[in-house]
Amino acid sequence: MAPAILTGFLPLYVCLLLTPGFAEAGKLLVVPMDGSHWFTMRSVVEKLIHKGHEVVLVIPEVSWHLGNSFNVTVKTYSTTYTLEDFNREFQIFSDFQWKNPQLSLFSFLMSPANKIFDDLFSHCRSLFKDLKLVKYLEESSFDAVFLDPFDMCGLIVAKYFSLPSVIFSRGVFCHYLEEGTQSPMALSYVPRGLTALSDVMTFRERVRNQIWHLEERVFCHYFYKNVEDIASEIFQTPVTAYDLFSQTSIWLLRADFVLDYPKPVMPNVVFIGGINCQERKPLPKDFETYINASGEHGIVVFSLGSMVSEIPEYKAMEIADALGKIPQTVLWRYTGTPPPNLAKNTKLVKWLPQNDLLGHPKTRAFITHSGSHGVYEGICNGVPMVMLPLFGDQMDNAKRMETRGAGVTLNVLEMTSEDLEKALKTVINDKR
Repeated sequence: MAPAILTGFLPLYVCLLLTPGFAEAGKLLVVPMDGSHWFTMRSVVEKLIHKGHEVVLVIPEVSWHLGNSFNVTVKTYSTTYTLEDFNREFQIFSDFQWKNPQLSLFSFLMSPANKIFDDLFSHCRSLFKDLKLVKYLEESSFDAVFLDPFDMCGLIVAKYFSLPSVIFSRGVFCHYLEEGTQSPMALSYVPRGLTALSDVMTFRERVRNQIWHLEERVFCHYFYKNVEDIASEIFQTPVTAYDLFSQTSIWLLRADFVLDYPKPVMPNVVFIGGINCQERKPLPKDFETYINASGEHGIVVFSLGSMVSEIPEYKAMEIADALGKIPQTVLWRYTGTPPPNLAKNTKLVKWLPQNDLLGHPKTRAFITHSGSHGVYEGICNGVPMVMLPLFGDQMDNAKRMETRGAGVTLNVLEMTSEDLEKALKTVINDKR
């Protein structure tokens, strides 16, 4: 019920910035982030269009999912990289996560595999070199910019054209959420992002939380240096990441206290966690066949998200071995090379209707990388989870679910086949 309410009211939050009165539609400039971030933002954009607002989408020519056809005006600009370059950098980033555990903020922010972020940030320079596009944006008289802060270009665009900005995100790296909203940092009971700490910390954990925050102050500048250089070049004056975040009018955060810990927030922060949850739709015939054939044991849904295409062979074999030892049918979204020891109860699929499967009464468990979209779909459908976080906020999401008693977390780099088998049997057989 709650996710449906959030979905219904979200356009209102954005529309408040778009309309001087209830009788007029607004004109919205959208600067999205590629990948899974776009999927939920797109649903909001579609609702705004349905409500009569004029929407213009500004995207780079090179992308994975942006601009897939729907009724919206799209403006593109060239980039200095090709899709092959982008795919290669992402593969390096993905492979790095399977080989190197995230031990500190320094190791995450300063990783050589993070060059993909430089590519993401650099295309904003290309946008502002397109003088025809800049002139169009300047003359279009937009009412606001709707943006994802992981593509910092939206913040630069909002500042350049002096437009109100609406952030749509799960959160942001480092301390810029608190500083951008002028919220207090309660380090004694609010864990910093990427620490995988709970809100009940020992003294040692509080010290670690404080040190992590100090590391943010030291290293985050280097992570955002490329953005700051590009912004300073565009504005012809020094610009910091804080300058960009602090101008935000409204923060629409894909968070909810059913998952997240209590913390101080300001009035311009609106929580919309679970907005990606939808009512279950009828399943395609092939998936319905899998479920019907599962008998009384039901199914397990397994997906590591749209950003993980392949797993190292040794790890895929360990996972396949564990899946073969449970009586449930496992639907595993996997596009890599099939492990040679794949059991008969495990079906590999290149795509699966995740929310619709999680909403099915015969679904017994969900194996997930703990991305926020998947976690909220699991929450909304009441499915216990085995969480295999890899990077970013996935560790934090997994910790929150574990402290809520809604799942079991495993270190995907260190777990054995027996660990995964035990975790699955625990969440499936625990009837609480």
